[in-house]
Amino acid sequence: MDFKPVLLWSDILLWALVAGCVVLAVYCRSQDYLRRAWRRVGESAVAMASVTVLAGFVLVGMLDSLHYQPRLPAQDGRTAVQYAPEVLSALDALLAPLRLNREKTYSAPLATHGFAKETMERDGVQVRDFPRLHAGGAHLAEPSHYAADLCRRAATGAFGGLLVWVLLVGVVVGLIALAGRTRYGAACRAVWRPDPEGERPVAWRAALLTALVLCLLGGVAAGWAGGYHVFGTDKVGQDVLYLSLKSVRTALLIGTLTTLVTLPLAVALGLIAGLRGGWWDDAIQYVYTVLNSIPGVLLIAAMVLMMQVIIDTHPDWFETAAERADARLLALCFILGLTSWTGLCRLLRAETLKLRELDYVQAARAFGVGDARIMARHILPNLMHIVLISLVMDFSGLVLSEAVLSYIGIGVDTTMNSFGTLINAARLELSREPVVWWSLAAAFVLMLAMVLAANLFADAVRDAFDPRFQWRARRIHKRAAA
Repeated sequence: MDFKPVLLWSDILLWALVAGCVVLAVYCRSQDYLRRAWRRVGESAVAMASVTVLAGFVLVGMLDSLHYQPRLPAQDGRTAVQYAPEVLSALDALLAPLRLNREKTYSAPLATHGFAKETMERDGVQVRDFPRLHAGGAHLAEPSHYAADLCRRAATGAFGGLLVWVLLVGVVVGLIALAGRTRYGAACRAVWRPDPEGERPVAWRAALLTALVLCLLGGVAAGWAGGYHVFGTDKVGQDVLYLSLKSVRTALLIGTLTTLVTLPLAVALGLIAGLRGGWWDDAIQYVYTVLNSIPGVLLIAAMVLMMQVIIDTHPDWFETAAERADARLLALCFILGLTSWTGLCRLLRAETLKLRELDYVQAARAFGVGDARIMARHILPNLMHIVLISLVMDFSGLVLSEAVLSYIGIGVDTTMNSFGTLINAARLELSREPVVWWSLAAAFVLMLAMVLAANLFADAVRDAFDPRFQWRARRIHKRAAA
């Protein structure tokens, strides 16, 4: 083969989470109350638009989680197959022009010349001028063709994005027709022109219109990226658009893998403290009170530095730099999970204290049912909406935490792309004159889109699963109908 597959631990966990989401979707479909709750989420146009945006980020993260080592060219006298030490991903292969077309240093978005003047020889005379970029606009024969070329590439890219969207619409409508066992035309009318007097439909139109915007933006960006640097280049000449897309995987891993540590601790300790009470409750309260009294940044910094010492003193544990960076990423997820479970644990404890006094829990205890079975069968199902809402809302907080930690130097490895490292690199660039603003702007735009979509989706999940919000929504709906 021309490449050797590489499986990092973070890749295994990410794909396991994807498989877990598929299993959870199947389970929710088999349970009537969960299916009805998720249908209420789907009826929200804002929620479906947010899910579409998040699906785009997830797609980028999944492509960046298929790693491999490319095969090196055969050398004379050597028959053994050798592979490059650099670990690449499927996203790197798709974005190869962006990754390989480097400049000397800074260049502005969609620029054809460098950002700073250099001394160069022209007609035998040394002059200071802005140098021509190696990749950005190198295909232009005359500078006057710049505006026309940008318009042509934008139109071509938008047309390609429109074709992708039409194909996506065809697939989605076909799946809806197959699931509903209806004709394709009827499914198409149900998506675009739902019956106002019938049952509230799933907001597929909002999702498809959001997908249209994403496809058009992606098509225009792809058209420009074929001949320019869309978001400019950084200090060492790397394409900022490429670095921004590579940072998406890190943000997703921080936001999702941390839940593998947070969820078991928060749920188990919260239920035990609320149900059993006594010294169990006192001990668990003491633990999370002590943790909350310690400044979180200092605790995380101390644990990250200790883990970094272990990684530095055992270089033989890692064959490649990617495995070393992956180990620090997993350590950071573990540390963030250990320091962020206290809020959910306190909330679950308070709710369990109320639920344990209800009649069905008292009846189960009277019949001799054990505490573990009571927690699993009677209490936890009534708290799952709180768990789900908290996890979705904590996702955005964890993404922002990674950016802050990487900014102060205790986040992910410096060789790993992340929004925090982009912001940290842009810190000194903002003090230049003129200001190099595009690295910070690219990280800000993508982080804003991801966090805003996650927050809006969390609001929709809260409205669908929280009984108090369901009651309020029914009252508003009755008033509107009256």
